[in-house]
Amino acid sequence: MTRRGMAIGLAWATIAWVAPAVAQDVTPPGYSVPPLPSVTTATPAKELFGRAKRPSAGPEASIGFYSKGCLAGASALPLSGPTWQVMRPSRNRYYGRSALIAFVKRFSSRVATNTAWPGVLIGDMSQPRGGPMLKGHASHQIGLDVDVWLRPMPKVDMTLIQRETIMSTNVVAETRSDMNAYWSSDTLQVIKTAASDPAVERVLVNPAIKKQVCMQAKGDRSWLRKVRPVWGHDYHFHVRLGCQAGDALCKSQNEPGAAEGCGKDLDWWFTPGRLFPRPPKVPPKPAPPLTLAGLPPACTAVLNGR
Repeated sequence: MTRRGMAIGLAWATIAWVAPAVAQDVTPPGYSVPPLPSVTTATPAKELFGRAKRPSAGPEASIGFYSKGCLAGASALPLSGPTWQVMRPSRNRYYGRSALIAFVKRFSSRVATNTAWPGVLIGDMSQPRGGPMLKGHASHQIGLDVDVWLRPMPKVDMTLIQRETIMSTNVVAETRSDMNAYWSSDTLQVIKTAASDPAVERVLVNPAIKKQVCMQAKGDRSWLRKVRPVWGHDYHFHVRLGCQAGDALCKSQNEPGAAEGCGKDLDWWFTPGRLFPRPPKVPPKPAPPLTLAGLPPACTAVLNGR
């Protein structure tokens, strides 16, 4: 692992174990994001895209990179389907490319067919016009990311109040290197089903989950190369699709290598200083917020268009 990769890993380590609470924040009844008193060139882009209520008109397009871009012509995932239910709908983050919508429908149906889960619970996708979010994610900006909760969908359709308040399930043990009693063979199969889909480029999971799937995977293990360890991700996993054909403004991520990423490739994540890092004596200075000028120029038209 490179020095830069190690530094990034350590940075993640300082925030990873508070991230689940942030990502599952419960929205107070009737809450809505208040309007901005004024907008200047210094206004953070998240304040602008976080207030967009509906998708832009026109053809769909992913513009920029997963953590620095926006989404034109988004489609909305229905809040309920035969094998999926959207959680935290008040956030208005259930939008994506049509390919992502198709993936959720296809993947959830396969889960219901091949496991004891009746379906899946869908967390955050993208905002109506993509872009940076007010809180909770650095990526999810171009309509190609979706979080899947590590908790089976109930057999009945949940009420909106239940969807705003029910929490997901942490499957990682307190040691941070093993699974707890909530992990099952069905959990493994759900992750395998996502990673085996040809449209999926990456599945991001907690390092302990990566370790577990490496130990339990049988037969064809080619899908393991797509399962990538990232701090946090102990109550959900993150599915990422690649840039779609014809998207000239979408910036691709490097393809995962051919190696499974098991064994010695995982050792770095489980050294004591990384599993239980000490906070720095001097907190790092936060990076300045991303503004509209820092996004691809086409995102200004997406934000301000019909």
